[in-house]
Amino acid sequence: MGQDPDAIRREIEETRERMGDTVEALGYKADVPSRAKEKVTGTVSGVKEKIVGKAESVNDSTPSTGDVKDAAKRGASVAQENPLGLAVGALAIGFLAGMLIPSTNVENEKIGPVADQVKDQVKQTGQQAIEHGKEVAQEVATTAQSAAQDAAQQVKETAQQSAQEHGQQAASDAQDNAQSVREQVGTQT
Repeated sequence: MGQDPDAIRREIEETRERMGDTVEALGYKADVPSRAKEKVTGTVSGVKEKIVGKAESVNDSTPSTGDVKDAAKRGASVAQENPLGLAVGALAIGFLAGMLIPSTNVENEKIGPVADQVKDQVKQTGQQAIEHGKEVAQEVATTAQSAAQDAAQQVKETAQQSAQEHGQQAASDAQDNAQSVREQVGTQT
């Protein structure tokens, strides 16, 4: 029993501190509405940050008005330069899209056999269009190759003719120079 009064006071203060922490912890746990509010506020803040981040990401990845205009101009120029290619491409895309879309039961009941005939005809027409496109492309390639060969042959002939003319001129000039040197040497001796 003979404890020091200062030690007892320190124990009492430590106990009061622990009791205060315990009371605060119990109060926090008992205050469900404020904990729920904190949780909701934290969640809302997180969601807001994600939304703002996504919005910034979308803004960064969205092309500018100028980019869209430039792309549209390029597309229009391609369409004007090659309308046949554009038509064949559009036909092929439409054909593929039509083939990929599944038919419904109502379509099968109402127009089943006719639809099958139409599909077969479309497939056949599509194949013919593709074959025709291949033939046209082959003809264009052949024509371009022939034109390139003709141009190369013409350049070759022109170069040979020019080289021959220049060679003859150079030979003539060399003979003239040699003759004049002989004459000069002959007069000096």
